[in-house]
Amino acid sequence: MRAVLQRALEGSVSVAGEVVGRLDAPGVVVLLGATHDDGGAQVAAMARKIAGLRIMPGEVSVSDLHAGDLETGEACTRLLVVSQFTVYGDTRKGRRPSWGAAAPGEVAEPLVDAVVAALRGEGLRVATGRFGADMRVSLVNDGPFTVVVEV
Repeated sequence: MRAVLQRALEGSVSVAGEVVGRLDAPGVVVLLGATHDDGGAQVAAMARKIAGLRIMPGEVSVSDLHAGDLETGEACTRLLVVSQFTVYGDTRKGRRPSWGAAAPGEVAEPLVDAVVAALRGEGLRVATGRFGADMRVSLVNDGPFTVVVEV
């Protein structure tokens, strides 16, 4: 599995003009892709890695924020996970990316869903895009701060 994580002040995903997922506090936008041989071990490793990365201001991990807003105590959505097969695009040859390393939808969708479920199992509030839809992803990158995670 491969993910591009972007620390964000705000973020949202829209499908056909409808917002289907939104960060309601500063957090992380996760563009998540799966490859052909990913399975349960990669799902568990990716969820642990995302939750434990100390990438928030003050070197706080994403999972440290699960208690909610520091001032109000309200639970806040801190992760916006968007399925993104294009993170497996190969541009080493020619001018057109190859998508051969990306898992087909019937393989990738349950893996993405499993990562989201594992993150929620860690107590995190997770918003999502809509798998396979033509999505509009919007974010205000904080920093900017972007990292790539592979498991």
